[in-house]
Amino acid sequence: MLKVKKGDTVQVLSGNDKAKTGEVLEVLPKTEKVIVKGVNVRKKHVKPRKQGEESGIIPVECPIHMSKVNVVCPKCGKATRIGFKVEKDQKVRVCKKCGEIIK
Repeated sequence: MLKVKKGDTVQVLSGNDKAKTGEVLEVLPKTEKVIVKGVNVRKKHVKPRKQGEESGIIPVECPIHMSKVNVVCPKCGKATRIGFKVEKDQKVRVCKKCGEIIK
């Protein structure tokens, strides 16, 4: 089970975008990477493929490694590590700082 899921709010721990927060748009489990909105933005040069399609330089969010992000707890509002707990025959994610269940 992954600690970071699509739709989570995460904070970047290191790199050029350190301390930025954003929503997870996509999780890539095979490469252990996530795409976060507004983080690790690169410029991509695009050619028009069909007639009438626009070309130009488009900003694109690139993947960042999961180890460089921490989930922001909805209750305490802090970037925290994630733990797991079994509750009613289900494995749930738990905030390590306040103990609140993260959905």
